Amino acid sequence: MENKKKNPLLRFLAFLLTAALLLGAVLLIANWRKLNFDFIRRYFTYRSLAKNESGQVESFRYIGGIRGSFTQLGDDLLVSSESGVRLYSPSGAAYVDQPCVLDHPFVSTGGTAAVVYDGGGSDLFVYRDREQVFSYTAEKGHSILYASLNAQGQLVLVTQASGLKGEITIYDSSYNPLYGLKISSRFVTGAELSPDGKTLALATSGQTEGIYDSQISFYGFPRSAEETEADAVCSLGNNTILRMHWSDGPLRVLGENALAFVSPDGTLAGSYSYDRRGLKGFSLEGDGCALLLGKYRAGSSADLVMVNDEGKELAALDMEEQVLSMSSAGRYLSVLTADGLTVYTGDLDVYHFADTLQGARRVLQRQDGSVTLISTETARLYLPNP
Repeated sequence: MENKKKNPLLRFLAFLLTAALLLGAVLLIANWRKLNFDFIRRYFTYRSLAKNESGQVESFRYIGGIRGSFTQLGDDLLVSSESGVRLYSPSGAAYVDQPCVLDHPFVSTGGTAAVVYDGGGSDLFVYRDREQVFSYTAEKGHSILYASLNAQGQLVLVTQASGLKGEITIYDSSYNPLYGLKISSRFVTGAELSPDGKTLALATSGQTEGIYDSQISFYGFPRSAEETEADAVCSLGNNTILRMHWSDGPLRVLGENALAFVSPDGTLAGSYSYDRRGLKGFSLEGDGCALLLGKYRAGSSADLVMVNDEGKELAALDMEEQVLSMSSAGRYLSVLTADGLTVYTGDLDVYHFADTLQGARRVLQRQDGSVTLISTETARLYLPNP
């Protein structure tokens, strides 16, 4: 039996369909990072929360006051203040309500855990799974200088005692002490543990040959108690270290006059100079580093800059209005001004703008694009429209 020839029109339509699918696949791969389906994620995550007529989550009252420390712990809001520590769900349910005296509350998060400590004081608490899982009280004559958690929830604690400029203790994720290190030659101003827990980075200040010098020192683990010398050291000169953050990639080091990116072998992977501009705000927790650099000491005029881990400027915006608060997470950066809230993507394109914010004074950006708005007495979860 003779085979029937295929209809030329059908063959042409099949060719067009195949070409369209191939073109679509190429465009999808090329623009994958620009695609954004977080509004779907937000819809399913928060659809059960009570909302007002405008479709926004209702606000709730928190204890602690606007001068406290605020951070996101998973989907929850952790508030640390002079009166204690509280953990609230997005709907305002209090999972932790721990009254205590924290004269100078500081907080650091890592993975699903958070550490709250009294800087210069004696008390420290770790929270995970909506409860306290560890507490520490410094012995008499000691004080807490610094504490942080890595991505696995491992804790590094820096205390000060007579005769020492820093005593460091590293705890595992169950908060059993693993290693100790004592520093007597230079002042320890910060400590971060690598995401895999194998390397400790210490920020120190002191003098080198009579000249003030800031340094990042790296210590690999495991190591014996006798191995007190650093494996690698990176000098940052007179660039006083203000903050550090370590996720994927090099250690992000915020300095007084430049942002540095330091590799564990002690080499400088990149740097970004403020070029004589004053540092007015920053956020190191996003995919890139966000800096607010003032052109003048007085006034609200400033440059909003995004910098990658090679020290290259990705995007910049002139800000002519005063920035009240800024926060980044993942691909998003939220900036609060008197005019409203602007949520940017990593290249400083506007993702969303809102001008009705019910007296918000501070913002906390979340990975899915939602934002926690904090006023003097209340907080609420803000959900950007698609």
